[in-house]
Amino acid sequence: MVLIIAEAGVNHNGSLIRAKELVDVAKDCGADIVKFQSFKSNNLVIKDTKKAEYQSINTNNEDSQLEMLSKLELTSEELLDLKNYCTSKNIEFLSTAFDLESLDLINKMNLKRFKIPSGEITNLPYLRKIGSFGKSIILSTGMANITEIGNALNELYLAGTLRKDVSILHCTSEYPAPFKDVNLRAMSTIKKEFNVKVGYSDHTLGVEVALAAVSLGAHIIEKHLTLDKNLSGPDHKASLEPQEFNNLVKGIRNITVALGKNEKKIANSEIKNLQIVRKSIVAKKDIKKGEFYTEENLTTKRPAIGICPMRWDEIIGKKSNKYYKIDDLIEF
Repeated sequence: MVLIIAEAGVNHNGSLIRAKELVDVAKDCGADIVKFQSFKSNNLVIKDTKKAEYQSINTNNEDSQLEMLSKLELTSEELLDLKNYCTSKNIEFLSTAFDLESLDLINKMNLKRFKIPSGEITNLPYLRKIGSFGKSIILSTGMANITEIGNALNELYLAGTLRKDVSILHCTSEYPAPFKDVNLRAMSTIKKEFNVKVGYSDHTLGVEVALAAVSLGAHIIEKHLTLDKNLSGPDHKASLEPQEFNNLVKGIRNITVALGKNEKKIANSEIKNLQIVRKSIVAKKDIKKGEFYTEENLTTKRPAIGICPMRWDEIIGKKSNKYYKIDDLIEF
């Protein structure tokens, strides 16, 4: 089954009430996990760090990145409240930590798994700490090349993480990500190169790329969820609204069932149509007893309740053992 992560991220805009609404929507849409972000703004960026272009477009352009992030920060108490709320709603809580202090915080929450965001893939102290927890890890790889992914994995393994507990998400870190930069086939390259489970963190507009990733073998799909794309905030524009997210989940579940197994056989639903759609060998015109069967007096027509046309060569040249009228099933 594909694990579907609703990336609520910072789309709560700093409001615990809105964060809980996002939990409700994620649950109603059928997501397996709802993911938030844990950070201490002062630990994450230095004072005058500029915002990314997409952040400037979607927020108050006069704010620095630090000022923007401080408005989106949830306290440790609020995060714990969110985790408990998720438990009450029977949906898995996940939060991506962006600094070491926040990493320690979510580790104390006894989460089932951890998520490494793309920006931390070259953060050695971070990798060593999270790798030492001995939990399942999802590693996002936006902005990373294959060498950087390999280096990060080596550090996780050295710190104590087991290969079987690692999943890697292919990702394009732009919001929204242009289709021409998605390079979805890289997901298969990652799987082959590192022998780990793979998935896709989708920042494109719409749902088609995420659905395509499932058909290519993604075990995890992560997609941003918002209550309203028109809200002010860095990620709303590249997120799905509830109905869109619901459609994504339904599409993923349908595709997962449709992919089936690596075998070709008659499906149960086809069996009832087999006789109706296939054909039998029948008389093309009246045939006298003792007359030779030829391509001029035989043909094939539905239904498949007589001799299979694959035995055509066995019949041609034989003598008729009875009189046949046109469309009579040939007996042999």
